[in-house]
Amino acid sequence: MKVGFIGLGRMGEGMAANLLKAGHEITVYNRTLAKAAPLAAQGAKVAAKVAEACQGDAVITMLANDEAVSGVVFGDGGIVACLRPGAIHISSSTIGTAFSGKLTAAHASAGQRFLAAPVFGRPEVAAKGQLFVVAGGEPDTVKAAQPLLDAMGQKTFVISQAPKDANLVKLSGNFLIAAVIESLGEAMALVAKAGVSKHQYLEILTSTLFTAPVYKTYGTLIADGAFEPAGFAATLGQKDIRLTLAAAEELRVPLPLASLLRDRFLALLAHGGDNLDWSAIGALSAKEAGLDNA
Repeated sequence: MKVGFIGLGRMGEGMAANLLKAGHEITVYNRTLAKAAPLAAQGAKVAAKVAEACQGDAVITMLANDEAVSGVVFGDGGIVACLRPGAIHISSSTIGTAFSGKLTAAHASAGQRFLAAPVFGRPEVAAKGQLFVVAGGEPDTVKAAQPLLDAMGQKTFVISQAPKDANLVKLSGNFLIAAVIESLGEAMALVAKAGVSKHQYLEILTSTLFTAPVYKTYGTLIADGAFEPAGFAATLGQKDIRLTLAAAEELRVPLPLASLLRDRFLALLAHGGDNLDWSAIGALSAKEAGLDNA
């Protein structure tokens, strides 16, 4: 397929590279053009503007937030203005449900198709093409996009015909991961204050009660204090919790733990943690317990 790819951060670069490996014709666009160089070396065409990435069967966006996606979708030279009728905008960004509804309506009015396809997995997983894709959209749109989703992920979960439902599932998943990070940080601070090795404690946990990869991945980051470079920045974690709470408010679903997590992220950011991995909220409890050097 002929595909445009917009957004070449640590996730997007790996996703676009796997599309190339699968034999798709890829045109990439990134605001900082230098980030396109590695993909150009692998055979991708480099677009100087968004419109040049919208000339094919589909365009994929993998951007930081609602504002970044809006900046490439709307206005003169944006995706809505330039994508041909019947072509697909696949949004893999983690965005709000209300904004997803706005994108769905805008593309429908333009005679285009829209598919929400956010992903679970960190940059190293994206590079291997082993992401899990959560898709929401009309059945014919999902079917048409499936070869692209297969190139980027190991499995696609189709949630419903409403794209915003896929975004809600993604946000709720990130909420759960953040809850795991916070609880691991609190538990590790507790045992470390008593002199127990955090690494030994983590080995016990991940060998017995909590064998899911998320516990080992984030538990290791917390135990090692390895928060740079960020695989997923704390600012993005804060954004996702904010969007989760916005969706919950619209649906009138109380999420007391999400409110706590919002404050934990705000505390981290208030102390200069913008460029740290979001797992750094797991170190807050240790600092509060007087274990700054633990």
